[in-house]
Amino acid sequence: MTANAHPFDDPTIVRRSKKKMRSDRCSTCRGTRMLCGKARCPIMARVYANMRTAPLMETLSLAGSSPPSVCVGRFGYPKVDIGPMIPPRFGDTHLLDTPEEWVGQPIDSIIAMRQQLVRGRHSVRADEPEAPARLLQDTRELAMGGPPTRIDATFKKRPSGRIELNSGTQPMGPSAPIESFEMETVKADRRIERAYDDTDLLARDGIMDLYQGGVYVSRIQRALSAGLLGEGKRRRLVPTRWSITAVDSTVGETMMERTKVAPTIDEYRIYETVQLDNRWIIMMMPTEWCYELVEAWYPNTLWNPSQRSISIISSHELYQGRKTYAEIGGCYYAARLASNELLTREGRQAGVVILREAHPGYILPVGVWNVREHVREALRREPAKYDSLQGALGHVERMMDIPLKRWIGVSGVLRDRLYQRRLEDYT
Repeated sequence: MTANAHPFDDPTIVRRSKKKMRSDRCSTCRGTRMLCGKARCPIMARVYANMRTAPLMETLSLAGSSPPSVCVGRFGYPKVDIGPMIPPRFGDTHLLDTPEEWVGQPIDSIIAMRQQLVRGRHSVRADEPEAPARLLQDTRELAMGGPPTRIDATFKKRPSGRIELNSGTQPMGPSAPIESFEMETVKADRRIERAYDDTDLLARDGIMDLYQGGVYVSRIQRALSAGLLGEGKRRRLVPTRWSITAVDSTVGETMMERTKVAPTIDEYRIYETVQLDNRWIIMMMPTEWCYELVEAWYPNTLWNPSQRSISIISSHELYQGRKTYAEIGGCYYAARLASNELLTREGRQAGVVILREAHPGYILPVGVWNVREHVREALRREPAKYDSLQGALGHVERMMDIPLKRWIGVSGVLRDRLYQRRLEDYT
């Protein structure tokens, strides 16, 4: 080792070859960007081929208590499918569409809950949310709901039994074109109703008013998706997948405005949790704001079809922020929101690096909520505290299966902290 080399500057750090980068496309794409050039994701095609596809119902009618829940599709935008989501049972069904309360649930329970929700589909234009269509108006009214609402629906054909899976949204049950539906009087969430009635309120301000008013992030996402927020004439339906990232990004960015001017924390912190066979470490450093999410997908996990190698991808930002969409996708903004929640509560600033190991037990995608809620869960716990970066990295090395040198090799923030000379180094 030369005199100027850093103790962690190990030439054996694993560097990705072109072949390895090609295998990493799956963990970057996650079935949404078609980076492989195929018309359909071959991984999800194999998953669906092994799932039940028989009709779920014997009749065209379904009655049950919607959590309440609605879905707006993204394919064919600006012409999209929108409709209610209805389980074949009555009573308190709110848990079926409240991911904030799913922490600790095993993956099979989450899939089982979501498979109960039958999606009714009605095609509309996203840029005409004030159209008089009865199905559209009733669906948007349902999106304002608080407690579960009884719905009696009639479909044009029997719903397919296949559950819809992707990395952005929570799993969704079978679907079919909807003929009509009747619902009991919706008991609106007054906070969402006020935002809807204020046609001069910008969407960003509406999102923050609801968040600061204690509305669950998942409920705000539903309201944005249904076109309930924003200035009256500019309101649009937003595909559910897009609304999730839009709300996570908006809330996180707004909190960052306060985070960036707050005093820094006084120590290095390590928060951790293990959920759904995902191992999480959140490292906070006594530095100006910077942030990174690094995800490692083990062989035979959903987004790493490799039989041998671990796929690691990362996205980061320094104090100035980033101008492009994160390579990791919506997970990046969900984890950033959770991190800034803690810093905002404490009135502090920190550098944040989140490390995720997705082990083979994570067999199906359950949505971005998995990242947001499990980072929140880790940050509710008492952290381990260290006086130095080396001490904190030693904790990482003890707790994670992947060698520390590989985490450092792919991390923009950690390499910046380890190798970049700073003014204090010369004082």
